[in-house]
Amino acid sequence: MLRLTHGGAVWLMVAVTLMWGTAGVITRHLAQAHSFEITFWRSLFTTLALLVILPLWRGRAVFSQIRHGGRELWISGACWTVMFTAFMVALTLASTASVLVTMALGPLLTALAARLFIGHRLPVRTWLAIVTAGLGIAWMYGTQLMQGGRGAAGAGVSLLGTLVALCVPLAGATNWTVVQHAHAKGHDIDLVPAVLIGAALSALFTLPFALPFQANAHDLGLLAFLGVFQLAIPCVLSVLCARVLKAPEVALLALLEVIFGIGLAWIGAGETPASSVLTGGALVIGALVFNELLALRGRRTAAADNVLPSAH
Repeated sequence: MLRLTHGGAVWLMVAVTLMWGTAGVITRHLAQAHSFEITFWRSLFTTLALLVILPLWRGRAVFSQIRHGGRELWISGACWTVMFTAFMVALTLASTASVLVTMALGPLLTALAARLFIGHRLPVRTWLAIVTAGLGIAWMYGTQLMQGGRGAAGAGVSLLGTLVALCVPLAGATNWTVVQHAHAKGHDIDLVPAVLIGAALSALFTLPFALPFQANAHDLGLLAFLGVFQLAIPCVLSVLCARVLKAPEVALLALLEVIFGIGLAWIGAGETPASSVLTGGALVIGALVFNELLALRGRRTAAADNVLPSAH
């Protein structure tokens, strides 16, 4: 079993976010595949890759975990299905920047879901972050809505894409709430088999909408890259990183996906982000960084306070 140092986990998580960030630029270079077909092929290639990776990593027992995982595992898998499907469809309707900024709301929506459904108390810093990020998203969406009202070409489609992208953090927050609720009842959910379930269901549900297939060999090669190197491998690696890094560290490092994704689409596909997205994104990312840095500082202070008495 690979044992990561803290520094190694940090750099591996950076590599993971770079792999995640390739989705936008790769999608822009597809020639013939359309929205649901893109989702189908990526999910199918992800499923095939995980069917090879998981037995090598976990052994064949991973399949029995799926069969006997219970209701919570399949609910988690359904949440992954929504995330996989909504993300790729959103990328075909809106800019990479607006999709990634919308997805960055995940940690704050998760904290809000924990407050509403599990009763977790939220510190003042998290409430402030939620309000600030909400203002950033409202600015981004409101600007697109105003452009649509003035008849700007493609503004309505872009707004639809960002709304579809909002399904990703909402499903992620639901997923985390289900996992925590199951943990409280003594039923831990293994997220790696849940990812496999999500990819398989995404491929199954999008197949009817993907027909007739239009992807050529060039498209299939790019979609295979997305399935294996943008999703399957980094998802497995992120699980390894999460065993070493604290939750605020993972949340902070995961924000690099937004930066990498926007940068790669800008450099590799000439997709210049709109000023409203940059402004709204700065508010969202700033709120997240502020919240997670204070959370990390709080944990370190608490750990130091626990150590001090034993030193005397």
